[in-house]
Amino acid sequence: MSGARLSALATLRGQIERIETAEVVHQHDRVALGHREADAALKGGLARAAIHEVFCEGRQGAAATGFVTGLAGRVTARKPLLWVRQDFSELEAGALSMSGLAELGLDPRRVVTVRAADVESALRSAADALACDALGAVVLELWGEVRQFDLVASRKLTLAAQSSGVTGLMLRMAAQPLPSTAETRWMLRAAHSPPGPASMPAAPWSAWGAPRFDAELLRNRHGPCGRWIMEWKCDECQFSEPSTYPQPVAATPAHRPDPAVLRRAG
Repeated sequence: MSGARLSALATLRGQIERIETAEVVHQHDRVALGHREADAALKGGLARAAIHEVFCEGRQGAAATGFVTGLAGRVTARKPLLWVRQDFSELEAGALSMSGLAELGLDPRRVVTVRAADVESALRSAADALACDALGAVVLELWGEVRQFDLVASRKLTLAAQSSGVTGLMLRMAAQPLPSTAETRWMLRAAHSPPGPASMPAAPWSAWGAPRFDAELLRNRHGPCGRWIMEWKCDECQFSEPSTYPQPVAATPAHRPDPAVLRRAG
């Protein structure tokens, strides 16, 4: 076969693969995140049976982890969640807090963690897990620039997710986005949380309200991109638009006379 025919055949195979990939994604359902504008951009919500990437700078790791936890809680549909981490990630960002996951609304009894010695082991573990339809979602956490995660590795994870219906969430800390087969790609930053309810007793933890995320949708294969402040409702286990909290108005001190009275007296 001539070189021209081989090139044409490769082009046709690539076009068929792109068409089939788009059709498979649309066949699976989407789960609404709860944030109206984000769900509208996502055509109804986050697509299951696909790969979604969440990037952050190194110092934003806690915010990105919380955001991924929220996404996982929405897509798992009460099935187990497998979280794959490199040993290096734990040294840099610390261990996952099961009590912290519970406070965000994710049942730690449904979370299985895997510690991988290196990137290759982490990628293999994630690919095997994505092929298991007993799981609801797989989180693959990779730290820094990882040359092993290229288009070939990304396509392998995407095909595994599409065949099983399991959703893959890539948590990329201190890394720059590169071309991949991901359905969506996010850049996460922490946002200011609202104050806690005034009725709560004064306590160190009462100064913080619901977690808020500055979420920028950098890539959306089937819709527009955007950037929103997304608030996580721990009790409802869903995102929402930021709540409005009226600022209290300071009352006039009781020991000071009314200025109007002073004017009349003068």
